[in-house]
Amino acid sequence: MEDTLTTLDDTDRQLIALLRDDARLPVTDLARRLRVARGTVVNRLRRLEASGVISGYTVRLRPEAEAHRIRAWMGIAVEGNTSAAVLRALRGEPAIATLHSTNGRWDFMAELRADTLEAFDRALGRIRNIEGIASTETSILLSTHKV
Repeated sequence: MEDTLTTLDDTDRQLIALLRDDARLPVTDLARRLRVARGTVVNRLRRLEASGVISGYTVRLRPEAEAHRIRAWMGIAVEGNTSAAVLRALRGEPAIATLHSTNGRWDFMAELRADTLEAFDRALGRIRNIEGIASTETSILLSTHKV
């Protein structure tokens, strides 16, 4: 896939940008906006999908439409060389929606989701008690300004 990423041209990047904005756009609309033939869009989509550049399509919901009304980011610092063990434990935590390794102050950033404040508090307790976690910092997401 690395070679494919370096061979993307401006049309590929514009196509991807249009799909990020609205993945349900009809091929004819994509072709019109890109000023290319419909067949060109179809071929590019097939190539991008086959190469793994486009790995799938999804639905974005408004935050208030989701069952997990409470969302937060948690920065996680790990003690010594326990990253692999901590990562395994974090992967098993149901309140973690996404998990990212990072550089800088935090070893991991986790997006947490919970239905209630009580469930959120229990998740924080479980995560903070994982052996190998040195410290955490959590920020509850209050509103979303761009989706």
